[in-house]
Amino acid sequence: MSLQSLALALSLALAACSGSPGGPAGAGSTGPGRAGGVSSGREPRVRLVPVARLEQPLALAVRPGDPALYVAERTGRVVAIRRGDVDPTPVLDLSREVSLGAEQGLLGLTFSPDGEFLYVDYTDLRDDTHVEEFAMRGGRVDLSSRRPVLFVHQPFSNHNGGNLVFGPDGMLYVGLGDGGSGGDPLGNGQSLSTLLGKILRIDPRAGRPYSVPPDNPFVGRPDARPEIWDFGLRNPWRFTFDRRTGDLWIGDVGQSSWEEVDLEPAGSAGGLDYGWNLMEGDHPYAGASPAPGLVGPVYEYSHAAGACAVTGGYVYRGRTIPALTGAYVFGDFCLGRLEALRLGPGGAVERWLLGPVLPNLASFGEDAQGELYALSLTDGVVRLAPA
Repeated sequence: MSLQSLALALSLALAACSGSPGGPAGAGSTGPGRAGGVSSGREPRVRLVPVARLEQPLALAVRPGDPALYVAERTGRVVAIRRGDVDPTPVLDLSREVSLGAEQGLLGLTFSPDGEFLYVDYTDLRDDTHVEEFAMRGGRVDLSSRRPVLFVHQPFSNHNGGNLVFGPDGMLYVGLGDGGSGGDPLGNGQSLSTLLGKILRIDPRAGRPYSVPPDNPFVGRPDARPEIWDFGLRNPWRFTFDRRTGDLWIGDVGQSSWEEVDLEPAGSAGGLDYGWNLMEGDHPYAGASPAPGLVGPVYEYSHAAGACAVTGGYVYRGRTIPALTGAYVFGDFCLGRLEALRLGPGGAVERWLLGPVLPNLASFGEDAQGELYALSLTDGVVRLAPA
């Protein structure tokens, strides 16, 4: 199957997952700023600078002390972009071990804070999730050091999550979708007895295969998995920490009507319930009754204009686009528009379009200087630059 066909298949699958029956198209109040229109002020615009043409790039990471950009290709390879060129020798090749259903593959990568270890998240040939660790030797992995960290059985082929991020606290945060199908038929999002539909927080170096930080919110509860940091998530495809403030921004892919961006302030003790599958965005889902204590999105948008899946991004902290500083940059897989938002008093949202449209917008990345990159399944890796 061609690259274009695979991208189309993924696009259709994402749209189908978001369009499954059951989600109402707008019950309830959105609250201040949560579904605002496009601002008409003099906002910054950007242009896209081509960086590399790769095979379905899905995630980008940088290694401390190393100027290279490391990119995960959905088909199973990790490649390095060194001095502007793609190194022809892969850093890691798992292409014979990953499944390639529409929402599967090599889905995420990150480096340990000291740069000594690479962590990857992928779905295997039985459609299950693996997080594995590899020691770095120079600019490539030492295959003999391969170590399983986390295994999660996936009941369906979609909503696998796959994001990996080391937080400001040095812990590894792992994103897992609700297990798939449509509407969360197994109730995983609200269940604390499963890792599905969650963001996890673990320490992969302090134990084998990992240890659970003692300050995780559900440690000591017999009815809950202690790895859980937050729950009530449908498919937290991409989430990132603001490198300056430590705030956690989450792009959680919606079901049939609404996409959402969630914000967890720095210093949070975790244990937050983002509402799925009681809520889709800020709206009751399939007749559910909202429970007390649910955390609503800071921003949501509907599928009315052809949107299908939020692609979470980063708060911009680079230097080349100063007018964008402090704004959260994100997009939508189907629309491809690069957008930015800022939060004002009372949760009011200022949102604007950055100008470019990137087809099959799958992910974002951030380099050591805080400059941002966008990843397209069909158009490769591009860098955001001032227009």
